[in-house]
Amino acid sequence: MTELLFYHLTRRRLEQVLPELLEKTLQRGWRAVVKGGSEERIDALNGLLWTYGRASFLPHGVKADGFEDKQPIYLTTEYERPNKADVLFLVDGADAEDVSAFTRVCDLFDGNDEIAVQAARERWKKAKAAGHTLTYWQQSESGGWVKKAEG
Repeated sequence: MTELLFYHLTRRRLEQVLPELLEKTLQRGWRAVVKGGSEERIDALNGLLWTYGRASFLPHGVKADGFEDKQPIYLTTEYERPNKADVLFLVDGADAEDVSAFTRVCDLFDGNDEIAVQAARERWKKAKAAGHTLTYWQQSESGGWVKKAEG
């Protein structure tokens, strides 16, 4: 079964958290797909990943760049896995019906948005009913992650 990790963002924004999680993914030798809720969000993340740090960038691409199968990180609004990714990142309420092709799915949601929180609860229930291994992580006062629940 696929492992699902739910990240409840309360202190830091997605634009701060996602690059760190993607770096850790690449350090493990894994590939990633980031599925966003809109083309506008994917365009913004595409720009962010080139410029988020002074001394680093995250190698990534979108369909328009071509070479989808070679991208360590692939950004999309569709359910696709052209790079044989190990990890799927879901942002902005994006969902995936079938996550079985992935080793891990990271669902990042804005804890300051009640609608996003409620939608994440529904995704948790659906994943639990499907028999996946679940963990729920919430940001601490310092911005680190604290495991709050397992399912």
